[in-house]
Amino acid sequence: MTLTRAKQLPLMIVEKPQFGTNESEWGTFKDSLRAPIHNWFTYPAGFSYKAVEASFKSHKVNLGDYVYDPFMGSGTTNLTAKKLGINSYGVEAHPFVYNIARTKLNWEIARDDVVNAFHTIEEEVKNRKGKLDRNVDDYLSEQFPELILKCFDSKPLLDLLLIRNALESSGFSAGVYDFLRTGLTALLRQISSVATGWPYIAPKKKKTTSAGKDALAEYSRILSKMVADVEIMAADADPHYKDTAHHLFNADARNTRGLIPDGCADHVFTSPPYLNNFDYADRTRLEMYFFGEAKTWDDITQSIRTKLITSATTQISRNDARYNLSEDIANDCPEVYDFLSDAIKKLSQIRSTKGGKKSYDLLVAGYFNDMHMIMKDVFRILKPGKVAVFVLGDSAPYGVHIPTDDFMGKVGVGVGFSDYKIDVLRLRGDKWRNNPQRHSVKLKESIVTLVKA
Repeated sequence: MTLTRAKQLPLMIVEKPQFGTNESEWGTFKDSLRAPIHNWFTYPAGFSYKAVEASFKSHKVNLGDYVYDPFMGSGTTNLTAKKLGINSYGVEAHPFVYNIARTKLNWEIARDDVVNAFHTIEEEVKNRKGKLDRNVDDYLSEQFPELILKCFDSKPLLDLLLIRNALESSGFSAGVYDFLRTGLTALLRQISSVATGWPYIAPKKKKTTSAGKDALAEYSRILSKMVADVEIMAADADPHYKDTAHHLFNADARNTRGLIPDGCADHVFTSPPYLNNFDYADRTRLEMYFFGEAKTWDDITQSIRTKLITSATTQISRNDARYNLSEDIANDCPEVYDFLSDAIKKLSQIRSTKGGKKSYDLLVAGYFNDMHMIMKDVFRILKPGKVAVFVLGDSAPYGVHIPTDDFMGKVGVGVGFSDYKIDVLRLRGDKWRNNPQRHSVKLKESIVTLVKA
């Protein structure tokens, strides 16, 4: 194997956070939780729309330009772009989350259409409930996996099921259907009787705030808020938003040839999955079980986990050759390859001493294999003279530190970017400092900016 030495650059890191309190939360979803439309779906992997706005301003992204997000998620980058009169491309591999993003960008929805659709659903639910001649608990047990039955009381769950079935058989236009389905999605965790807050579900922990809530009344309230959100966002947006185009794909960001043209993007803003063993497929298990899109863990694996980039040990088979560190990384960035090879060997050794025997060694290899491919594709899509911005966190599986932010910069240079810099947003990991099962490595969240000459 012949290795080509990648261009070596001085590492440019702001060692301590130089931003104020708000900026330190750019890598979190806190700002978006308070913002119209952004908060329709509180995806735990989200980031702040304010970070997107700041990046557009800093890098002079103008009206009519195109931005790209290869990890679109529920659409924060693309939604922000639309509000500012900027065009966008977005790719999301998770089909359920992709549909949420697509719905968020549909501002053509009419209030009367939503009101009429809700009343149609409401009447259908009342009719179907009146004709139900079976034991409710038996009926629900036939319809849902055990997880759903544990998360909802019988009365509201029956209403939720009847709403779902009425919606599925409604014949509404695609836009109205997606809008009402997103509203129903938002309703699920709000009306559950146990702790279903993001990111984890705790069926044994009862939630008193949901007691006595009426599903139809709450659904009406959510849909009314969503319509108002669209009206607020459109009124506050740049008037040119009506002229923008947004090309969203439920696809694989590792290779978007045939979907996204070469050199079409004026800016890239994204936040990839962190190397922290976070199972993104599992985070939507409640919703997918409810809508009948999956019934078991294996269903989630086949329909979702196999499509996502490697970021969790639940995706990994130890017999799969895809989790050998790619020699393409060695060719483009031997410094990173050598470090990762040593780290992977160390993790393999540590793994044998641990009770859980988590495959962190293969996780690291798979993650960087995937991110290397994505970085090459991002370089292809970005115009010369423009920048790509990645919000990233480092990690320390089994206490072995992997400086992901630095390595993504170096990998970027290896695939053709001319330069990179790192700004630290915040320090992470303090909340685990008293947990004896956790490592003591200090971690950070950073903005990695790559320049294409």
